[in-house]
Amino acid sequence: MKRGYHHGNLRQALVEAALALISEKGPQGFTLSEAAKLAEVTPAAVYRHFAGREDLIAEVARQGYDIFAALMEYAYNDGKPSALAAFEATGRAYLAFARKYPGHYPAMFESGLTFNAHPELALVAGKARAVLERAAEKLSDHLPADRRPPPTMVSNHVWAMSHGVVELFTRGNPGAKSPFPPEDLLEAGIGIYLRGLGLIAPDR
Repeated sequence: MKRGYHHGNLRQALVEAALALISEKGPQGFTLSEAAKLAEVTPAAVYRHFAGREDLIAEVARQGYDIFAALMEYAYNDGKPSALAAFEATGRAYLAFARKYPGHYPAMFESGLTFNAHPELALVAGKARAVLERAAEKLSDHLPADRRPPPTMVSNHVWAMSHGVVELFTRGNPGAKSPFPPEDLLEAGIGIYLRGLGLIAPDR
């Protein structure tokens, strides 16, 4: 009996096959036929669940964003023990996610999928972004309202910084290109950025 049918969830079997192929070859490096073969079903069976390869990758990305949002929420921990500690924890969670989910991460950020074409991705990605925006907003509570930087700007800058550290120093052979651990690089970068905005006190 085919493996996909045996466990009763062919759709998820194809997702798992795609995850393995993306981890090995990247989101653009495999065909739908390869995913079907790995799931031990015929290529025709794939179309009962997915319109095509992009649809399959979009489902991988959607599941990844679900995991990512939950991980970010857990790391933020309702802003405890402090706004700064919680904010920094979300950055570390970003790096941890990229390491632990090497199939989901490229599907989410390197596959070329657009939120316009896949609005379900925008919805679930928004959950993760909302956590980071909430964290950024809490950091500026102590400033007068007219001096608070837009939380969306702050969260997007830190998101970009986190993504950069992942791409340069975490993917492939972690730490091989830097004398510093990725977590230290990100924490230092966030600290410099937040001090520049006046969100945390300067070093003495």
